[in-house]
Amino acid sequence: MRTVTQPRLRRTSIELDSVIAALATLAIAAHLILRCAVETAPTLTLAPLYAALILGGAPLIWTLARKLIARDFGSDLLAGVAIVSAAIMQEYLVACIVVLMLSGGAALEQYAARSASSVLSALAKRTPQIAHRRKEAETEDVPLDVVEIGDTLVVLPHEICPVDGEVVDGAGSMDESYLTGEPFHISKTPGAQVLSGAVNGDGVLVIRAEKLAIDSRYSRIMRVMQESERARPHLRRVADRLGAWYTPLAILMAAVAALLSGDVHRFVAVLVIATPCPLLIAIPVAVIGAISLAARRGIIIKSPAILEQVDRCHTLIFDKTGTLTYGTPTLSDVVTTADTSRKQALRFAGALEQYSKHPLSAPILAAAKNAGMPIVPASEIGERPGEGLRGTVEGHSVQITGRTKAIAGGQIKTDELPPMRPGLECLLFLDGAFAASFYFLDEPRIEGKAFVEHLGPKHNVDKVVLLSGDREPESSKSCGARPRSATRCLSATGSTTRRRCSPQRWAWPSVTAATSLPNRPAP
Repeated sequence: MRTVTQPRLRRTSIELDSVIAALATLAIAAHLILRCAVETAPTLTLAPLYAALILGGAPLIWTLARKLIARDFGSDLLAGVAIVSAAIMQEYLVACIVVLMLSGGAALEQYAARSASSVLSALAKRTPQIAHRRKEAETEDVPLDVVEIGDTLVVLPHEICPVDGEVVDGAGSMDESYLTGEPFHISKTPGAQVLSGAVNGDGVLVIRAEKLAIDSRYSRIMRVMQESERARPHLRRVADRLGAWYTPLAILMAAVAALLSGDVHRFVAVLVIATPCPLLIAIPVAVIGAISLAARRGIIIKSPAILEQVDRCHTLIFDKTGTLTYGTPTLSDVVTTADTSRKQALRFAGALEQYSKHPLSAPILAAAKNAGMPIVPASEIGERPGEGLRGTVEGHSVQITGRTKAIAGGQIKTDELPPMRPGLECLLFLDGAFAASFYFLDEPRIEGKAFVEHLGPKHNVDKVVLLSGDREPESSKSCGARPRSATRCLSATGSTTRRRCSPQRWAWPSVTAATSLPNRPAP
């Protein structure tokens, strides 16, 4: 899949501005050295400045002239007039300094925009380029764009799934959080659906392609991101917004100063003073600093322009998984029968889970250790695909499986189980009898509620929207705000519409979904 991360014109522009800024810097340094440190003829000391103005100033003036023809009056135009006026008045050093400010500020600003787009580059690099296609008894590596619907593909451990499809052989689990926001590894057995972009676990899966690569989930997300990149608003400096009247006013004041004083150099002096050189440099530097600081804290700023608009935002939309929660399952509750205590349930479950690589093994083991229960050895361990985990612990037959499998296998009836809850669950059977239900949730961040509650008083936020597929009681635990169902999205006008939010619509954050754990995959 071909990906364009930056328009070619933008790359050319940042390269040109960077070259001009470097040329102006070297010219100014050379001029000062020749003028102050070396006894040189005056004409020779000006040679570096001439070169900078011809090679660097001329392209800038040509660009500004086109803006003038398009009636785009910004701070750049005033800087251009100052360059031309200073050159005419033979103030070449002043002209070069303005060239440096103008080109340097533009280069920094464009660098900030390119840095903010690094997330799209990361997505592009993550895109699978080849697939392992199986024909009869042989497996060959083929380009992704030649994969056809119905092809049999092999997904190796820890590889990224190349296309949407269905598992036909093998068992394991996949991390789909990059696509769906769901924090749990999803069990994959024959018949299960797989999504392109999901990361395979420790097992080998054989899938049948159900969509072309270009029509698969990950490709659709990439297209949304690229469209967002192309439609991104440009950063507008403060002086640019005032340029429609500020630039003509500054030129008029400079002309009046020259006429009243009778000294044409006053015209250049006023223009140079009026040129917002600090803004040309300070704002891009501030933008780069903000983007870098946010990146270190795990926040991706797709467009620098949003930094100028964020103070006017009164509605904030949060994804739940990994944003207001930690994005990892934790054991939230254990419901036992009258004949089994919580500690006994954790003791037997922990004894089996120490041998499993299932995503829910870690929280059960952690809960057992926190309860002070020793992790005893188990024997006759088995974990067949879709049947759960079995073994013998202290002479007792122990099984950990999912609700769906237990009911389908006739081990227990639906009305004999505790009611389902949001999140994931697994069931514990001792000697063939139901003993306990384990419930798992994505734990809310400790600071989440306080953070959400401070947005109104401190930042004038009127509405907080939580994107989640979970039921409202579970979502309410993640933050102090009243959640909005995942079937509601904010439209461009701010009104709500009742339609399903998908990852390719939002690009991200993506919508999460709560589900029970039907089966346990093999490690």
